[in-house]
Amino acid sequence: MTALKKYARLEATALWRAGPEVQRREVIVSIGDATLVISDLKDQALTHWSLAAVDRANPGTRPAIFHPDGDPSETLEIADNEAEMIDAIETLRRVVERGRPKPGRLRLFGVMTSMLLVLALAVFWLPGALQDHTLRVVPVVKRVSIGASLLRQIERVSGLACTNPRGTTALAKLGTRLSAGPLVVLPAMTRASLHLPGGTVVLNKTLFEDYESPDVAGGYILSELVQRADSDPLRDMLAVISLRENFRLLTTGEVSDAALESYAEHLMSLGDQQAALDPLIARFEAENLHSTPYALARDITGETTLALIEGDPMAGKETAPLISDADWLRVQNICGG
Repeated sequence: MTALKKYARLEATALWRAGPEVQRREVIVSIGDATLVISDLKDQALTHWSLAAVDRANPGTRPAIFHPDGDPSETLEIADNEAEMIDAIETLRRVVERGRPKPGRLRLFGVMTSMLLVLALAVFWLPGALQDHTLRVVPVVKRVSIGASLLRQIERVSGLACTNPRGTTALAKLGTRLSAGPLVVLPAMTRASLHLPGGTVVLNKTLFEDYESPDVAGGYILSELVQRADSDPLRDMLAVISLRENFRLLTTGEVSDAALESYAEHLMSLGDQQAALDPLIARFEAENLHSTPYALARDITGETTLALIEGDPMAGKETAPLISDADWLRVQNICGG
């Protein structure tokens, strides 16, 4: 320690008392190797105090009175005229104090570390874990209910679902043919198609009114089914709505109207989403359906959907109609009253 070397030759006279019942005696005080050496006038060492365990009974007052830490009965009084020794002892005490571990700081560091760990878990682990748990426990019937509530929010801007009786019967046949589940047609949706929690696929009426065959609508339906298989629509919704709404669904089985409205707006703002190419082509093949009409409906030039055109699994083959011509006409008129 540099400070010890600085004061290695420093000595001073002082009054030392070994105990409260003992007479004070004059001694020589010197600084040794990490100790305060107290010797008699014949230079015989009487005791050694560890510098790490020296305490002061009267800070800021002189003559300075020191004692071993925890034992104020043994004292060492150094007169004011030995100011250099007093200052040396105080300097060494400060040096030692700085070198000691600080339990309070360690505790604070530990508390802060724990808080940061909890915060990191809350930010990075909790949302995903909560989503996973919610997805495991929410039953199918509740998913269907959430999908129906979400559809009502979409209908506020896209118009009420088309319900022409003959058209809905024919639409159900198309859904059965493609193993799609419930299909719904909206009159003014801002995108061609989407899928909701619970299995419902929602289609814009233009997919029926603007094309001569059901193959285009069938392609959009297959695209939604592939996307639905790739990513749980309820998971997609939970990833967008707040963590509080996720917790609400888990604990009460409900999602607020405000959250559903916000998510409906989110879906409308996304635009049409493209399914992964390979599983989509495989689905076209499984359903014996040409992918080219769907590809050209997405991009009339075929530039951005060339892979779907070149990979058409039914290219050059005759395929059976998805539904009869009569049913196709009924679906085309589903929003016509």
